[in-house]
Amino acid sequence: MAYKSILTIMTETKLAQPALAQTAVLAEAQDGHAEALCLGVDRSQTGYYYAGANALILQETLSRANADADEVLAFAKDYLKKTSARWSAESGVAQIADIGRHVAHRARFSDLVVLPQPYGEECGAEAEPIIEAAMFEGHAPVLVVPGKDNPVAAPQNIMIAWNESVEAMHAVRRALPLLIQAELARIVVIDPPRHGPDRSDPGGGLSQMLARHGVKCEIEVLSKTMTRVSDILNRHATDTESDMIVMGAYGHSRFREAILGGATRNMLEQSVVPVFLAH
Repeated sequence: MAYKSILTIMTETKLAQPALAQTAVLAEAQDGHAEALCLGVDRSQTGYYYAGANALILQETLSRANADADEVLAFAKDYLKKTSARWSAESGVAQIADIGRHVAHRARFSDLVVLPQPYGEECGAEAEPIIEAAMFEGHAPVLVVPGKDNPVAAPQNIMIAWNESVEAMHAVRRALPLLIQAELARIVVIDPPRHGPDRSDPGGGLSQMLARHGVKCEIEVLSKTMTRVSDILNRHATDTESDMIVMGAYGHSRFREAILGGATRNMLEQSVVPVFLAH
């Protein structure tokens, strides 16, 4: 069991470099193929240009998007050819309102999509829709890499954020190739329900399933000592020197997540280690 097709989506070079590096390193470690889709984003949509803009201005935005795509493609090729991974890279142009369709099509045929953190002052408006398209429309797991060029080929200390949800179970199953190779998987449960089916052994069922795959597990039950679950998880990841966090994404409706933020957004904003997500 391994990831053979590992995809990254690039719309610029600075913020995307850590994700590109992680893609190449994983492809080498998994004996897989690294793919880079380099997109120039055409923002000539309603709300992105002033009223009365003529065809010349729209053509200029398209030309700029093509130039951006060529620049990102050249960067990706120059980086990947220095690695020992099998790789391919291609470019294209996508309108920002339609970028999800292009991402979903490629993600659908990938075992794993590696992307940079979607939030921050320098992030483009397309960063969050790219992650959501890969997960919701492409049905692929996503590894979100923080903004530092420190790729990990085989994380040895992995933290699993376990809340018995369907999303968390999907994330664990999709992360099995990495969990099997790890020295330790920490199943972290925060304030388990007092009347649930696993009340006497929170995380026990998951631990048993993983152990049968050869995964070495520990169960850690934490109290909700902070307002946000994501803060507890991030602090615990730092305290235990975890290499990666595995968690389910967007447990509530997308509308509610957009309004309230949610644990997924908070994790992606604050995490200093890669976050493996699936829905």
